[in-house]
Amino acid sequence: MTAYFKDILGGAWSLAVGLGITLRYFFKPVVTKQYPYEVLPIPPRYRGHIDLVYDEKTGSDKCIVCGSCQKACPSGCISLTGEKPEGAKQKKLTTYQLDFTKCSLCGLCVESCPTDALTFSRDYNLAGFDADEYRFDLVKRLKERP
Repeated sequence: MTAYFKDILGGAWSLAVGLGITLRYFFKPVVTKQYPYEVLPIPPRYRGHIDLVYDEKTGSDKCIVCGSCQKACPSGCISLTGEKPEGAKQKKLTTYQLDFTKCSLCGLCVESCPTDALTFSRDYNLAGFDADEYRFDLVKRLKERP
């Protein structure tokens, strides 16, 4: 019989604690943001997909087409090609494809780049209906950026 009353008191205590927490948060101000109209600040260490870095001196990207990012990628989501223009000392990047559907955002490609030609983007609003919308041509994106 005492176990019965002990269970009732334990349940009542649990109910009182739960209601106390509910009442405490009921009177606190609301912290909900109305997303499209109010945007949360992006943390400084946010990792979006990778992007090419623009070089002010040359007027194009910093990539030397060494392929270290492609070799370091555990997901195999990077493919790049380059060609050596006649009379030039280095290769010129022609295509840099990123399949973001496979990317694990590990950052090994950014760390392995010897010329710091890659960085993480600040894009967070990525939504689409098709996997093709997540296959990026980073050379094209670099040219379209202001």
